[in-house]
Amino acid sequence: MKLIVGLGNPGDQYARTRHNIGFRVLDSLGLDFHKGFQGLVSKSGDLIYLKPQTFMNRSGDSVLAALSFHKIKPEDLIVIHDELDLPFGTVRLKKSGGHAGHNGLRDIIRVIGPDFTRIRMGIGKPEHKTQVADYVLSPFSSPEESQLPDLIEKACNCLHEWAK
Repeated sequence: MKLIVGLGNPGDQYARTRHNIGFRVLDSLGLDFHKGFQGLVSKSGDLIYLKPQTFMNRSGDSVLAALSFHKIKPEDLIVIHDELDLPFGTVRLKKSGGHAGHNGLRDIIRVIGPDFTRIRMGIGKPEHKTQVADYVLSPFSSPEESQLPDLIEKACNCLHEWAK
């Protein structure tokens, strides 16, 4: 069993924001989600897909519940998230590491440690550090939105490779 987590915030007001790109990747897979593990969950073969509904800052609670129930080790977890430190359009696979200020990752690391894989999806960064919260909770620009299908496809390709 492997757990695939897309990070985001619940609610229509966040659906199109930069912070919800992890949800958007999972949504692109056409899965049927139902409530479970303080989130929305789907299963396909030996893959469990999870969109925590705890808000970003408490994502670890949902992830821990799913890992514990299915007896999945952290090394069989991958988390898809937005990444300020990468230019928009960049997708990187990373094994283990810190949170780089990402509160969703920070909370997951708090409950299970840093030894899990991540798909880091570059969203760029604002001009000033004081604008980070507003930036990640803002929608993509129209030109960025038109490029998102390709970015999401890249993330899905990374996900499929990792799952093998």
